Amino acid sequence: MNVLIIEDEKPSARRLQRMLTQLGVDTRQMLHSVSEAIEWFSNNNHPDLIFLDIQLSDGLSFEIFETVTVNSAIIFTTAFDEYALQAFKLNSIDYLLKPIDAQELEAAVKKYQNLKAPAKQVQLDFEDIKKLLVNPVEREYKKRFTTRIGQHIKMIPVDEIECFYSENKGTYAYTVDGRDYLLDTTLEQLEAELEPQTFFRISRKFYVNIHAIRDIISYTNSRLQLKLNSFKEQEVIVARERVKDFKVWLE
Repeated sequence: MNVLIIEDEKPSARRLQRMLTQLGVDTRQMLHSVSEAIEWFSNNNHPDLIFLDIQLSDGLSFEIFETVTVNSAIIFTTAFDEYALQAFKLNSIDYLLKPIDAQELEAAVKKYQNLKAPAKQVQLDFEDIKKLLVNPVEREYKKRFTTRIGQHIKMIPVDEIECFYSENKGTYAYTVDGRDYLLDTTLEQLEAELEPQTFFRISRKFYVNIHAIRDIISYTNSRLQLKLNSFKEQEVIVARERVKDFKVWLE
């Protein structure tokens, strides 16, 4: 099996390549833009599998398939909300939400290997997908969480939460009054429950509320450090592979 990575953030592409190497998967090539991919597909044999970022530096990656016929299986890598991805999930092997988790990557590769189906032309409903990405389907997000305190159950309004974070295999909500509450959930589950314009997952460890950010500081290795209104228990760092999407989210 040979693999092609199309990802405009070179550090993210190299990280994915290292993760694939650890799984014994050979990465044939790394491309970084729509135009580069179109030229490459026009002049090279197509790989078995493509790891494809949705939003590249010069446009949506779907534009590649509007120009050239691609005979490869696809696993999408994206920071977009999972509900927007349902429109084209059946046209791909799988999709991975950034930052990519090693176990989820391994499961996606195994899923491809188990299919053992010949590659076929990629057929995506581009217009419907673009509409979903620009105007996502309206849906209800959680307005409160509950936690048990002794014999009592406390309700925590979501707009009072500065951040969610994981520690020692637990998931905590930190509120504006400076208190931590252990929740019966995971950060992965929160992805479908939090309003994406208000909350953003900056790393494997943190979700932050945009209204709680009081300062943003350049940090080592092209990362960012956030200062929140009340949370001071530990450093809040935007992972390097999330910085670009974080800046877009702020706007």
